[in-house]
Amino acid sequence: MFSLGLSKSIQKKVDKQIIETFNVEEFTFTEVRIDLEITNTLPSAFRKDNLFKIETDESFLGYAYISKAFGKVDYFDYLVLFDKDLIILKTKILVYREDYGGEIGSKRWLKQFVGKTHNDDLKYGDNIAAISGATISVKVMTKAMNDLLKSIKILHSKNIL
Repeated sequence: MFSLGLSKSIQKKVDKQIIETFNVEEFTFTEVRIDLEITNTLPSAFRKDNLFKIETDESFLGYAYISKAFGKVDYFDYLVLFDKDLIILKTKILVYREDYGGEIGSKRWLKQFVGKTHNDDLKYGDNIAAISGATISVKVMTKAMNDLLKSIKILHSKNIL
């Protein structure tokens, strides 16, 4: 485990989720490099410090995507863990900075993303549950997840993932 440009507090939260989700004690975190001309065509923001390959000495486990989304007045940080087949295993709100809408960080609400793939289309109020008092955050997270899944589909089609 080591940091690649993430703050210590974010890295610690990411490490904990990887250890719990993949049931490992040791792993390596390797940046997935994407050419700038491809990055600029993707709906999601990809930087040098937000898409990582997760591996142990014995095997490739999956991917971690760490990003920010803008709610009503501030950003929140989130993590998405994919298995090696690009199926979402876990989503986690890492840091939520607003006074309202923090309910999107509940395990129960985030569970609805588990099992989704780049072939899924997420729709607020249809296959993504609304939360009273967190409408903006729910819509922002739904859009962020849709953009990520569309980006993953493109990266997969170009044999990057």
